[in-house]
Amino acid sequence: MVQTGEGLRTRSVVRDLTPEREWEEALRQSRQRFQRFFADAPVGVALLDRDGRFDEANRALGRLFGLPPADLIGRLLVDFLPESEARPVARRLADAAANPQSATVPIEVRLKSPRERSATVFMSRLDAPDEAKAGLILHFIDTTEQKSLETQFAQSQKMQAVGQLAGGVAHDFNNLLTAMIGFCDLLLLRFRPGDPSFADIMQIKQNANRAANLVRQLLAFSRQQTLQPRVLSITDVLAELSHLLRRLIGENIELKVVHGRELGLIKVDQGQLEQVIINLAVNARDAMSGGGTLTIRTSNVTTTANVRRGHEIMPPGDYVMIEVVDTGIGIPKENLERIFEPFFSTKEVGSGTGLGLSTVYGIVRQTGGFVFVESEPGKGATFAIYLPRLAAIDAAAAAQRVESSEAPQGRDLTGAGTILLVEDEDPVRLFSARALRNKGYRVIEAKSGEAALELITSGKEQIDLLITDVVMPKMDGPALVKLVRETHPDMKVIFISGYTEDAFRKRLDTDSDIHFLPKPFSLKQLAGKVKEVIVAEPAAT
Repeated sequence: MVQTGEGLRTRSVVRDLTPEREWEEALRQSRQRFQRFFADAPVGVALLDRDGRFDEANRALGRLFGLPPADLIGRLLVDFLPESEARPVARRLADAAANPQSATVPIEVRLKSPRERSATVFMSRLDAPDEAKAGLILHFIDTTEQKSLETQFAQSQKMQAVGQLAGGVAHDFNNLLTAMIGFCDLLLLRFRPGDPSFADIMQIKQNANRAANLVRQLLAFSRQQTLQPRVLSITDVLAELSHLLRRLIGENIELKVVHGRELGLIKVDQGQLEQVIINLAVNARDAMSGGGTLTIRTSNVTTTANVRRGHEIMPPGDYVMIEVVDTGIGIPKENLERIFEPFFSTKEVGSGTGLGLSTVYGIVRQTGGFVFVESEPGKGATFAIYLPRLAAIDAAAAAQRVESSEAPQGRDLTGAGTILLVEDEDPVRLFSARALRNKGYRVIEAKSGEAALELITSGKEQIDLLITDVVMPKMDGPALVKLVRETHPDMKVIFISGYTEDAFRKRLDTDSDIHFLPKPFSLKQLAGKVKEVIVAEPAAT
């Protein structure tokens, strides 16, 4: 305001604040967007000072660490890492803060959170006018699931390799055991029970049968054993098995069997199912050396969504569940993921083969079921087995088929006819040929598929039954049968093998006249199978 002789005059300065206010509003919105991007980012983001302390942390990082983000502020990152990793990570953080070039390489860290998570950390330097205030921006990518999958893949590769080895070893052992058991049977025909040699031969045969059971365990682990599924009621199986279980677990352990109401039927190999329950009962007994309670419960279970336990995913469906619960010492967490591995055992050396639980796993999975375990040290263990439940119509039809296939057979195992026996293992071939000749058959022996094919195509012999090994050099059993069927479509065939039946069935067309006898087999089993096939009516064409 200026005063003059003429009066008062005013002078005003007008400034347009619109651009400034627009800039401030834009800055405010930008900060809000950045804050939202920071807070809601799907990966963990943190700002660290030069000492490695959290200045800021977003929600995703809080979830990764298992803490509210505010609880991280002011704390050192290395405090959340295992002791073995704290020092190397602190060194990397210091290098990254001092040298921007070293911050370009991500680091792998494991967190000491309750869930034992792991993450890949990407670092970038946060510059500031004051060098002392420069820090780091860290991005945490949760790799827990990826690491778990990598571990599972490596484990499955190892299990597959061991399974293939087990299957190959089992095949060779089955050939040896077939000869041992077979020649014992032939010797027993010449000695009476009162003869001193009779007891010695029986000892040899019993030990051979024990070895055969161990081979079956190997095959069960590798899911390569031959199953003979039948429609069964779990209630009936447990009722028959409970007396044996009581003897197995001892007097200081109480056995409780709780049967579910209106339990559904299942289709499994009864012998293999009994082995599963026995293995779990024995395992529980060993965990309750001071006594306790073993409870076996059954129930119907229906799931409407995938059930995930560890790396196993059970699809929705109707199941019959068998729970085996003990009050023993429990299983440490570090062993829970390994208990189904072959040869893994927490027992003392010489106290077990380490195949019990891996056999359980192999049998249940080959049957189409699932087995899960829950345990804590000092609180016992619960093994839950889920087996697919048959629908009422399927159960009735399958039960009728089983009834018709189990018609009683006579004890007379003698017969007549010409049999071509093809087997490259001399001991197995010699025993089988002698056993069948003793039963009245005429037996022609062949050491290879080529020799057998030449004999059949020559037409010099009328062959009533072809018995062939599956695995042979050059021409194997399935290849031989395919060629034979071109000229002799009605030829009856029995495959013998130490491998599973599924290993060759898929290589043949559906054929009701092809039968299977797994090794090792006894004289009675061989003669019984031959009698069954030879007297059977030919398939309708």
